[in-house]
Amino acid sequence: MKKALIFSFAFTLVAAVLISATYRFSAQEGLQVGDTAPDFSLKNVDGKMVTLADFEDAKGFVINFTCNTCPFAKMYEERIVQLQDKLEAKGYPIINIMPNDVSIKPGDSFAEMQKRAKKVGYNYYLIDEKQEIFPKYGASKTPHIYLLDKDLVVQYIGAIDDNAQDAESVTQNYVLDAVEALEKGAKPDPNFTKAIGCSIKKKA
Repeated sequence: MKKALIFSFAFTLVAAVLISATYRFSAQEGLQVGDTAPDFSLKNVDGKMVTLADFEDAKGFVINFTCNTCPFAKMYEERIVQLQDKLEAKGYPIINIMPNDVSIKPGDSFAEMQKRAKKVGYNYYLIDEKQEIFPKYGASKTPHIYLLDKDLVVQYIGAIDDNAQDAESVTQNYVLDAVEALEKGAKPDPNFTKAIGCSIKKKA
């Protein structure tokens, strides 16, 4: 009986350790505010490869994981272009990245991306064709924003603003406010919000 109790306790302890380790791993998956983001080399809709290192004079970057087909991404297209016009002039280019598996979402194919970028007015719309970049960042939705400073340190993660469905009812412009904070030498507050959108479609 005593041996059985000892064995049961040991098994429970090992299980707890494993569960704790698994939780820590999953909780740390992807980038957190304060982490340094990896650079990448992805194809833009103009056929050219784009890396963050190309932007030598950039003061930071707005990385927007988005797509053609998600209703939430579509709701934000006009607002993204407005941000693009405001922020690129300040030295913060908006780099849109399409992360979906196009075999699941044919409407997100490269050819369709080219059409969409021309229609909407994106300066940069890159395809994460091998689906290697969005997992490194930890993106799970479209749209999903990562604001980086000039050293590629993550300063903000999350939503574009506080109202996906109605631009006229927005009370907090998270991305714009975060960039303005950096411009003043301050830290964004909030620096994390929940991204609202469609789940990224991963290869099986």
